[in-house]
Parts: sequence; structure tokens; C-alpha cells
Amino acid sequence: MLWQDLLGHQQQREWFSRALASGRLGTSFLFVGPAGIGKRTFARLLAKGLLCPRSDPQSLDFCGTCEDCVQVDALTHPDLLSVAKPEDKATLPVELLIGDREHRMRAGLCHDISLRPYSGKRKVAIIDDADYFSIEGANCLLKTLEEPPLDSLLILIGTSLQRQLPTIRSRCQAVRFQTLSDDDLQTLLLRLAVVDSPQRAAEVASQADGCLSEALLLLDPELHEFRSQLWHMLTQRQLPLVELAKRCGAIIDAAGKESRMKRERQKLIFRMAAVYFRQLALLLSSQLAPPDAELQQALSHRVTRWPSGARGATRAWNRCLQAAEQVDRNANQAAVLEAWAADIARCGGC
Repeated sequence: MLWQDLLGHQQQREWFSRALASGRLGTSFLFVGPAGIGKRTFARLLAKGLLCPRSDPQSLDFCGTCEDCVQVDALTHPDLLSVAKPEDKATLPVELLIGDREHRMRAGLCHDISLRPYSGKRKVAIIDDADYFSIEGANCLLKTLEEPPLDSLLILIGTSLQRQLPTIRSRCQAVRFQTLSDDDLQTLLLRLAVVDSPQRAAEVASQADGCLSEALLLLDPELHEFRSQLWHMLTQRQLPLVELAKRCGAIIDAAGKESRMKRERQKLIFRMAAVYFRQLALLLSSQLAPPDAELQQALSHRVTRWPSGARGATRAWNRCLQAAEQVDRNANQAAVLEAWAADIARCGGC
């Protein structure tokens, strides 16, 4: 992949280009923004620009064809370190950072980044899932963040500053990434060939809130149908709490036995509801109609029957976002659903 293939995030690219050209590129960065918008892709393109031997040392451009660029794409470059939370773990294991008990401080990312570059002039480390640092894991990384090796670059990838431990947040330079525009997301869906027409790509893009991961989930017919059912239930004057909990539980269980997939389904439910209440708040405060025709129709029935106004809709929106964060903390599925439904009912005066 080349820089010109990247959709969005041009401001961030220009900032890094200026920093590198002026010799002021830092060593520790925290990339934050919603999931599925290209933060990981941007980090790997940045790594290629820094590790490509054919590029100008003061430029982020790269050839894309040399052995180093190919190795970065394959995540096999000896000077590119990459760790992420295993699917069966709740936090980033400290072993990925400092090695297992038999090899403490003689293995892991913190050890490897301290070594001299193998083939280039610097090392680049990418830590995905920075939202899932345990206190112990964050403490293991402190010395590397406070005393980074020369000619190294450390990139942590998360979803928000609020989800980062203070010890991490205070030692990294935050770089915020925004969601993709509907046009960029539409282009990406067509490029990935996951839709069969530009019209379908435009429809899904308008519903996905600028996130590719959300768009891919919405392409599931079962989830698309559930979204319509969810919005219909939220439109009712009296929120049907029992029916809401039953249908949400069924769609979560349909994800299979794997807990990770169930958590993703549950978070998606809360994000669908968050989109609904955000648009309701906007409609109540400024009369701006949402771009999604289906959502617009659902809200047209609700806006005149929502007694708590834009402020109540905003509280419901925030409660949906809070519920999604609780899922990431491995809170009990049924308890989170029950508390969320009761709270949004109160937000609407039900």
C-alpha cells in the first residue's frame, strides 16, 4: 500500500512530514480515534517511510517495492516490532513487553527495541490495543517511554485518551484521528469488493458513522435487520424493556460461543443506539435531518414524542457510549444490557 492509497488522515500525514523534515520527530506517539478508521494502516505506512532505504531520510515517501517495504507489509521486517492483545486475553500480556519469567528483560518489545537497528537507521515499534494495558503492563513500558533508545519510534494505538492509563497518556504525544467521510468509506468498500454496487456502498457508508469495521458488520443481513428492529423499539413512547433485552440477547448469542465475537456484537448494539440518540439530539436542537433515510423515518416518529428534549437525547447518547466501554471491561453481558435499557428509558422520561 502507498500513501496515495490512504483515504483520509492527510492532516496527520502532513504533520509527520513536517516534523521529520525539520528534525523534530518525537519518539513516542499515541494514536487515538474510533476503531476501523485506518490508524493501524497509517502506522505501517509511517514505518515504511522511515525504514525504506531508497527514500530521503527527511521524507516519509517510500518506494514500496524494495525488500524492506515488502517486509514491512508482511510484518517481518527485523526493525519493525509489533504486538497486540491476543483474542483470548483481557489485557496486553506483560510477556509481550518484557518476556516470560525465564527471560525477563531479555525478550519482549522493551528488550528488542533497545537493540541496535538490524538493517536500517532506526527501529519502529507498534503496540496495538493500547486500550487494554494493565497497570503492570503499563509500568513495564515506562522506562522505554521515559528513556527511549536513540533512533527509535514507538506508536501506541487506542480508541480514546480517556481509556489510557495516566502513566501512558502523560508520556506520549497524542495524535487524534477522525472518522472517514462517507465518500472515502464508500470508495474503500468498493475497493475491498464487499459491496456489489456504488449505490449499496453509499447506503452502507451513510450508516457506518465513518468506520470500516462498522460498515463490514452492517453488511451482515441479520445485523441490518436487527438495526431496524432496534430503532423501531427505541421509537416507542414506552420503551419495551423486556422485548429489548430479549432481542439484544438473541443477536449477541447468535455470534457464536466465542466471547470476543459476542462482545463485538454487544458493542455494535450500543453503537447503533448511540447513532440513533445522537441524531435525535441534533434533530431536536437544530432540525438537521440525518443522511440515512431509514433513520430519518424512525426519528420522524420519535421527535414529537420525546419529552426530555435535546438534553435528554444527549444523555441517552452518552449512556450508549458508556455501555460500549463497559463491554470492553468485560462487564457481565446481561447486567450491562439491563442497566443500559433502564437508563435510556429514564433519559426519555419513560
